[in-house]
Amino acid sequence: MSETTHPDVLAPAQLGPITLRNRIIKSATFEGRTPKALVTDELIEFHRRPAAGGVGMSTVAYCAVAPEGRTERGQLWMRPEVVPGLRRLTDAIHAEGAAASAQIGHAGPVANGKSNGVPALAPSASFSPLSLQKIHRATTADIARITEGHANAARHAIEGGFDAVEIHFGHNYFASSFLSPKLNRRKDNYGGSLENRARIVRETARAVRDAVGDRIAILAKLNMDDGVPGGFWVDEAIQVAQWLEADGSLDALELTMGSSLLNPMYLFKGDAPIRDFAAAMPQPIRLGVQLVGKAFIKEYPYRDLFMLEHARQIRAAVKLPLVLLGGVTDRAGMDTAMAEGFEFVAMARALLREPDLVNRIAAESKTRSLCIHCNKCMPTIFSGARCVLVDPVPVRRSSSDS
Repeated sequence: MSETTHPDVLAPAQLGPITLRNRIIKSATFEGRTPKALVTDELIEFHRRPAAGGVGMSTVAYCAVAPEGRTERGQLWMRPEVVPGLRRLTDAIHAEGAAASAQIGHAGPVANGKSNGVPALAPSASFSPLSLQKIHRATTADIARITEGHANAARHAIEGGFDAVEIHFGHNYFASSFLSPKLNRRKDNYGGSLENRARIVRETARAVRDAVGDRIAILAKLNMDDGVPGGFWVDEAIQVAQWLEADGSLDALELTMGSSLLNPMYLFKGDAPIRDFAAAMPQPIRLGVQLVGKAFIKEYPYRDLFMLEHARQIRAAVKLPLVLLGGVTDRAGMDTAMAEGFEFVAMARALLREPDLVNRIAAESKTRSLCIHCNKCMPTIFSGARCVLVDPVPVRRSSSDS
């Protein structure tokens, strides 16, 4: 696609059955604003601001499909009680002219079993560095229940007024851990060959499509590279993307990388704020981060469009609409993504710093993000995700959950 014929990133675009006012999506970033696993006024305002700031769609994270699928007990999980609050949230996003997407998934081995009060689940038994507890091997009954949980979560998303759902197949959460040869040591139909390791991904996407049809758009967030020796890698991601395209379950793929379990900074690039992470953790995990944090929280140089090299390989292999994530900070990067054949771009940290960045780019194309990639926003998920350079004070959560 030549530079002169690529789509205008700021023009309306079709995503499955819905039309977005532009091709810019606020990517899911855990908000830390649901202390009782229900919607709060602070969560609504968190998404209203980028919607007012010009994004085409804002993605609510993280809407777990089961109680044990939360990274911690304050996280949203999809059930009838949450629907009225979700409706208030989506109404606020829609009032600003944007669409609303719910990221649905199961944290798997990334779940904090101690916080949730129920064991974390993974393809194979192991020990969690996050909760310092055993991670249990998921049974076939667990897999069937979690797959159906995704379908139910999508139904609740529709009841809550969402225009789209994004299924989480990344970051070594439940589905992603099955894709990983390092984490999946099973000998049954969900382990071994790539076809078996990808089975749960394909079954989950199909269950969601069967549950909602074409009433809402269905995206999935797919890892291209776990950033871990022996983990899932781009050559296998290409094949999985091709299978998902052939299955016809998805309207788009958002491409990502990294492992929240084993190498979280691989996703973000930039500074590694180990001291800030330690300060945000309870003991004894705080001491562990202080002692061995450098081995776990690694530092990778930041550059704009840092996922583009991997994503190009997926782009060349499928016709399915793709969302480019990673270092999208200005109009030049957005135009590059469009010229490379990506249908949408996603932004995260830049919108934490400046929720109105899209409107500012629309008004002046040479506008650049003020985000300095210090990543000090990452530890704030425990007290309310924010840019500490703009708002150093932790979020005061309301006691009146919806």
